[in-house]
Amino acid sequence: MAKKNRSKTSAPTQAPGEVGPRQPCPCGSGKRYKACHGAPGGGDVFVKRPFEGLTSECDLVALRELVPAATAPLTLTGEHADRVVKLCTLLPMAAPAMVRDSGEVWLGLQVQHNFGDPSRDLAAVLLAALAEEPGAGMVGLTSPPGEGPRLQDLLADTPLAVEVHEGFDFWVADMDASSELAQALEQAEGAAAPTARLSEVTAAYWTRMGAKEHLRWVMPEPEDALLDALARLHVSGDDVIVPDARLVGMFRAHGLLAPVWDLPVGTGPEPLESAAAEFKTKLDAALADTSELSTEERSARSGLANRQVTIR
Repeated sequence: MAKKNRSKTSAPTQAPGEVGPRQPCPCGSGKRYKACHGAPGGGDVFVKRPFEGLTSECDLVALRELVPAATAPLTLTGEHADRVVKLCTLLPMAAPAMVRDSGEVWLGLQVQHNFGDPSRDLAAVLLAALAEEPGAGMVGLTSPPGEGPRLQDLLADTPLAVEVHEGFDFWVADMDASSELAQALEQAEGAAAPTARLSEVTAAYWTRMGAKEHLRWVMPEPEDALLDALARLHVSGDDVIVPDARLVGMFRAHGLLAPVWDLPVGTGPEPLESAAAEFKTKLDAALADTSELSTEERSARSGLANRQVTIR
């Protein structure tokens, strides 16, 4: 008696680059994709590198994740080209945006919501704030914004003129602070570590946290290429920014890496300027080297890869 043919259900084909439901979510949460951004109602599709294509991508990442108090004017295109908009690291009570009495719009980077694409979130908040009357106060999102323009669609792509502040007094520089705002200001001031932006290179920030000093530098290169280059420099002893500084690891945020150096106490930002520019020259040369890594370099690369912290 002939055996019956049994049909087998084929596994669904996964497109190249697509995240499978059981794979780790690329946002860095540690959850499986199906339980995070891939969950029903989990928000928009996760965008790994939301600010890609913008000239100041690295500074945007730094201001959103690493810098406590800074501002930068934004230049809009199209129908809103005449509006005054200021990008801020943090606004009172982590508000996504504020419409000032003058009609000026302040857009906050460090917010509570995360709907998968920060660029789309920022654009939605910005458009909502631009539609409000002067003096409307805080503006935010209560649900995923859905389809619509992204920040790249609204901005003139010019380098950000970042101004780092010692604290958050800029919140109230043109107004009398209410008791609620004064309390928010006091709380924020206590969490603002001294920070300075280097001028000789892009998106590199010195900071002092307690008794320790660090250099945190957001870099645009692809992760694999950057890790190879840093491993080469480590083995050759060229990853030391200033004497006795040490490359201790890196943050991963919004698709980019931000190497972190521990600095000798008392370094300050000034000696880092020429030193960082010299390091950038060495890094560019290491990035251009496409030869196979040596055994020692592979070991150094593995060590660097194991000292990464993902910021969501």
